[in-house]
Amino acid sequence: MSRSYDVVIAGAGSVGTPLAMYLAGAGLSVLCMDRAASAGQGNNKCAIGGIRATHGEPAKVRLCLHSIDVFRTWKEKHGENIGWLEGGYTYVAYDERIEAVLKGMLPRQRAAGLSIDWVGPDEIAEIVPGISREGLRGGTWSPRDGSASPMLAVYAFCRRARALGAEFLFGSTVTGLEITGGAVRAVRTRDTVFPCGAFVNCAGSSARSIGAMAGLDLAVQPDMHEAGVTEPVKRFLGPMVVDMRRAPGSANYYFYQHDTGQVVFCITPDPPLPGESTAETSEFLPLVAPRMTALLPRLANLHVRRTWRGCYPQTPDGSPLVGRAGPDNSYVAVGMCGQGFMLGPGAAAFLTRMITGASDPDDGMVADALSPYRDFSGSEALK
Repeated sequence: MSRSYDVVIAGAGSVGTPLAMYLAGAGLSVLCMDRAASAGQGNNKCAIGGIRATHGEPAKVRLCLHSIDVFRTWKEKHGENIGWLEGGYTYVAYDERIEAVLKGMLPRQRAAGLSIDWVGPDEIAEIVPGISREGLRGGTWSPRDGSASPMLAVYAFCRRARALGAEFLFGSTVTGLEITGGAVRAVRTRDTVFPCGAFVNCAGSSARSIGAMAGLDLAVQPDMHEAGVTEPVKRFLGPMVVDMRRAPGSANYYFYQHDTGQVVFCITPDPPLPGESTAETSEFLPLVAPRMTALLPRLANLHVRRTWRGCYPQTPDGSPLVGRAGPDNSYVAVGMCGQGFMLGPGAAAFLTRMITGASDPDDGMVADALSPYRDFSGSEALK
């Protein structure tokens, strides 16, 4: 038996690490554990760094607005460069259906506080110089979205959490939960038992198996996506560009120029590739490169440095599961659908308020929309 903690967190990634930071900042004793050797070695390590509040689900807009504020002000508040670049996001439309979808979301996005507009093809051509004008109808423009370094950020959150008193235990896996009287009383690992006042599952790809320890059947099913990065070049591109058109073998794809000058890109396989294999494939570049260079021909001059494959823990409707689930003192922040990096600080702040009994005017709406017990019949259009 080890010392007891107010909260034990499973998973030191995009969500668990800022959660440890916020809970410790609220004066709670916190243990954050992970099977890897250090923070951010799971799905966070595979993230391409995009941070947007441009979502179709208002609850996600609210969480990501908080996240953007954290990333945007981190250097000013803490003196650490985490690679924040406010380049904006643009979703471009080349057909009537996608235009209608994007325009239809604008009222609820704006009502949730997002700064976003529909702009015509001439303005898109100014935002993305050199973009193909053939069939371009316009697109949405969210200027306050941006990007940051997933690794620099998660390590910054980890350092801050430790400075506030949180403890981290790496190379350790949750093997069981001791549940009595409808509450989690302790978290077990292979070697130790940690008594706790609350337990939070932020375990990414392992979320479902850890959820089962709390008697939960979490609606999380991982699938795989690949990404790549080019050589660094002089800045020529500001925003993340997202093209939602489908093509044989793929759905949407997206790319941006990192603050280092490298272009980072990703594509959504269609149909999805279920599983957790992180071995990259020979099919990725031939699938994504023609689509990117047709949209922005100047990309054809860049050399690709490397590719990699990461896991998207998906939910049926494309929104995460965030809130209380199972025993009275058990919480989840899982099923981030590849958006854990951008959702992380916002989801962590929301869960901290839930655990400590604080409140925010939007928390009821967020709790309902992201409840692990919700009806999954809908779908996030911008997942």
